[in-house]
Amino acid sequence: MLDAIRWDTDLLQRYDLAGPRYTSYPATAQFSSQVGTFDLLHALRDSRKAVRPLSLYVHVPFCANICYYCACNKVITKDRGRAQAYLQHLEQEIQLIACHLAPHQQVRQLHLGGGTPTFLSHDELRQLMARLRQHFNLLDDDSGDYSIEIDPREADWATMGLLRELGFNRVSIGVQDLDPDVQRAVNRLQSLEETRAVIDAARTLQFRSINIDLIYGLPKQTPEHFIHTLDEVISLQPDRLSLFNYAHLPERFIPQRRINSDELPAPADKLSMLHNTIEQLGAAGYQYIGMDHFALPDDELAIAQEEFRLQRNFQGYVTRADCDLIGLGVSAISQIGDLYCQNSSDLNHYQSALAGAQLATSRGLLCTADDRVRRAVMEQLLCHLRVDFETIEQAFTIDFRGYFAELWPQLQVLASDGLIELDTQGIAVLPAGRLLVRSVCGVFDAYLEQQNRRCFSPMI
Repeated sequence: MLDAIRWDTDLLQRYDLAGPRYTSYPATAQFSSQVGTFDLLHALRDSRKAVRPLSLYVHVPFCANICYYCACNKVITKDRGRAQAYLQHLEQEIQLIACHLAPHQQVRQLHLGGGTPTFLSHDELRQLMARLRQHFNLLDDDSGDYSIEIDPREADWATMGLLRELGFNRVSIGVQDLDPDVQRAVNRLQSLEETRAVIDAARTLQFRSINIDLIYGLPKQTPEHFIHTLDEVISLQPDRLSLFNYAHLPERFIPQRRINSDELPAPADKLSMLHNTIEQLGAAGYQYIGMDHFALPDDELAIAQEEFRLQRNFQGYVTRADCDLIGLGVSAISQIGDLYCQNSSDLNHYQSALAGAQLATSRGLLCTADDRVRRAVMEQLLCHLRVDFETIEQAFTIDFRGYFAELWPQLQVLASDGLIELDTQGIAVLPAGRLLVRSVCGVFDAYLEQQNRRCFSPMI
């Protein structure tokens, strides 16, 4: 069993600095327009030669209603007909990408995100999945991890039945908060009954895993009312829970300008909500995976962490990150070998590129040898809460202590503060450091001091 979390308010306040979430290293702030389509095609060729398995991420940007807190790439529209033009360009991208891959490269992971994927009609969902199956080697035996994000206001039993028929076996359900006052403040009215109906359908239809997303730090939230939300959510018994910190950045995300900043909870109340949530979920049997994620002990995510198979990429914590990640759709990010690349975040630019039979790659990054070393160290910290020096040394033919000699004083400070244990064999994240593992990773981030921390959200 992994060590428990030790709550230390002083340490949390001292180390609560803005920084990347490390779904990649280097972080997306380092992406540049110098990386483009040629680099993507080269990486796809290498993937084909190595016959590496695949993970597909498909971005569906449409939402019928705006949620004021949302920082995702999205298109707010009541016109359902706009999806058809987008799907036509998405299908063009699918064809352009797939022709550079081998037909026998298995798609072991698939995720439809948004936006609201269920904004699409049933026929459009069938159309999209048919094109994916036509051009990629999707598994038919239900052994893959095929997930989709669900807005309970946009789904019913018929929708859930269709998704299961199309091969999805995992769902992620946005809830955020069940308090009506909070829901009105962020323009997301969603009843507990709507959420329960979708979960009941998923269980009846034998979806393998159910995840619920919550956010703390929203306007009008209080520690007392959030306890009630957690009680109700725990009664739904999701397999996984994601608890995200709301970062109020209205200068970057226009919808957040509709939130009254005077109604945001005080930092002390946010800490209290996080503390209460950790205690409630722990008492209910959930394990803290890391970086805002919790899972029941028999969930594949928790098992993978216990067996040191857990990995992390742009989809968060995953059990099969040996796959090359192919991002499809506006703003989607791919990670293929040592290449990161991102499609244009502008819908018009994305669609016009594909209308001209060109891929919509707009920026990216090719990892250096140093990036690869640091990425491996961070992944061990984030997923396994320890770094074994010998493992890194053998993988990269380096002397760990010598390679990171300039970081040793910072690591010793973390050790003296009780966040980590540092010895000749490796680094272990201690219970007091589990909530601050981003700060530990930040020591190894060669770019962090060059970056404007305003690009990132605080940890808590």
